[in-house]
Amino acid sequence: MLKDWLLNIVTTIHSLKTENLTWKRDNQEQQAALKQAQVLAEKALIAELKKRSQQLKHELTILQTQHTAELLMFKTKCKQDVKDYKQYLASLDQLKHSIQSSYTHLPEAIAFTIHHHAKYLLNEMWETTEFEEKMRREIQLIRFMSTVHEDARLYLEGETKEILPERTLKFIEKS
Repeated sequence: MLKDWLLNIVTTIHSLKTENLTWKRDNQEQQAALKQAQVLAEKALIAELKKRSQQLKHELTILQTQHTAELLMFKTKCKQDVKDYKQYLASLDQLKHSIQSSYTHLPEAIAFTIHHHAKYLLNEMWETTEFEEKMRREIQLIRFMSTVHEDARLYLEGETKEILPERTLKFIEKS
């Protein structure tokens, strides 16, 4: 009985191996075609990856070139902005000296207050990022500086008897 049982197991194993070999023989062409297709697919994938890699390198080069150009333009703009800001500050210093020379009796604190207000308006204009707001602030600064110059001119020409730049001080008060 053990012998029959072992014989059945061996027969079953043998028939499974035979079946497996028969299947491999019958499907050998299909397996070879699949392996060939897999090799071709791998080669195609490698070629596609190389092509895509080259495209990405090209795009990266273009982006780097654009970034370099934009950075250069930004640096140039910033340098010009700093130069313009320095000129504005120099102009405001001239404004302070003009006030001090026009109103020799004027307390220094008032001249500094007027100068400080002009600097405040300049900084507000400079730090604003929205175009319309920047224009509004610039017009406000121009009006203030015009008012200061007009007060000084009227005082120097004797057309006003006021001992203080009243219009300028009212402008500051409204702000």
